[in-house]
Amino acid sequence: MRGGSVPTLAVGQIRRRPAAFAGLAAALFLAVAAVTLFGSLVAAQVTAPAPVARAAVAGPGLLVIAGAFGEIAVLVALFVVVNALGFTLRQQHRDLALLRTVAATPRQIRRLVRLQVTATVLAAAVPGGAAGHFAARAFLTALQRRGMAAPGLRIPGTPVPVLIALAVALLVGLAATALTVRRITRPAPAAALTDSAVGQRWTGVVRLLIGGAVLVGGGLLLRLAGTRPAGELDKAGQAALLGALVLLVAVALLGPVVARLPMAVLGAPVRALLPRVGWLADANLRGYAVRLSSAVVPVALLVGLSATMLIMTGTAERAALATGATTSVTKASDVWLRQAELGLLAGFAAVSTVNTLVALTADRRREFALLRLVGATRRQLLRMLLVEAVLTTAVGVLLGAAVAAAATGAFSRAVTGSLLPVVPGAACGWVVAGAAVLTVPGIVGTGLWAIGGRAVEEVGGERG
Repeated sequence: MRGGSVPTLAVGQIRRRPAAFAGLAAALFLAVAAVTLFGSLVAAQVTAPAPVARAAVAGPGLLVIAGAFGEIAVLVALFVVVNALGFTLRQQHRDLALLRTVAATPRQIRRLVRLQVTATVLAAAVPGGAAGHFAARAFLTALQRRGMAAPGLRIPGTPVPVLIALAVALLVGLAATALTVRRITRPAPAAALTDSAVGQRWTGVVRLLIGGAVLVGGGLLLRLAGTRPAGELDKAGQAALLGALVLLVAVALLGPVVARLPMAVLGAPVRALLPRVGWLADANLRGYAVRLSSAVVPVALLVGLSATMLIMTGTAERAALATGATTSVTKASDVWLRQAELGLLAGFAAVSTVNTLVALTADRRREFALLRLVGATRRQLLRMLLVEAVLTTAVGVLLGAAVAAAATGAFSRAVTGSLLPVVPGAACGWVVAGAAVLTVPGIVGTGLWAIGGRAVEEVGGERG
């Protein structure tokens, strides 16, 4: 393959798989917008005249808010990008493996993927930067209305925050590409093509080791949160929330392993209650561990972060009522901040959930066509997808709830001395309902489209 044809192939792959790259573009849009948002807030404070910058305000100040608020939001946005990028590359595994069989070198494959990622980042940069800039203006206005930012502060028109956001997105995208593309370039061409045909069924040793190390890191953060003294509840809350995010990263890395246990527990009664459709749905989810992991991780992210913030707020408020003390965790202005942060994080997780589930289901058209050729009806396939959607939601909720329980237990220990936090049942119920609303219609709705068409043509045509 000539070097000059690599850019043409990169553009061709994006046009050929728009759904996969649309999901990655949406994730990159959120990441660029998030970095631009909080970078613009920092720029507003740094570039302000001295009298305005030193004006007394209620709360910790704009720099502290932008740092503490943006830390988790930006990490979540980048987590969503890495998850979307990994899935986009897995969808191209077969095509890239085929290129290797016709003499494409590993270097050319790496260059091809880097060009795809760079093009997608550049496409998302302008709208993401604009959205982040306008969001920063709206957020600053809301802070000023509550007396938490100086009235004279203005978001500057400098392009520096957007350029930093673009550089961060490129850096994360290219670093994740270098790690993910190794699965295609390391094996021999024939072995890579075989892997793409049968699908990945297990997790590499390196990924297991990294996942284990991240899991230990999350545990250490929660230990730090649980041992904070009573006067440092704000630090305990930040450590607990960051620990929850680190544990969710570990879940993503160890997903094919950790998702098997709840799937085994939930799959048994489903097989018994629905002998045909339930058996097939359970076999599909358990037989493709990587696909199951890709589906449940966004759901776990949504449930884990949302439930953690809700339970932490409820625990802190209960402790404040019992002791009569007021901390920044329970002040009305900071409660508003946490609600805004919860909405932002939930939005990131929701976009990730919809992107991943729609792309995963759409990528199974050939599989559905084969099932139709061996006698399955469209109605049976939809029932199977409904069962899969319910099981996927349940596994994601259980994993997210486990992370939330660990994080809020550590926070509760710092606040009350007990590992049992205050759980707002109604609010957490809405979180679970929201996860179900995103997951079930996303899978079943995409399935309605994916099982359409003629089965023979789908099987004989190209996959994807």
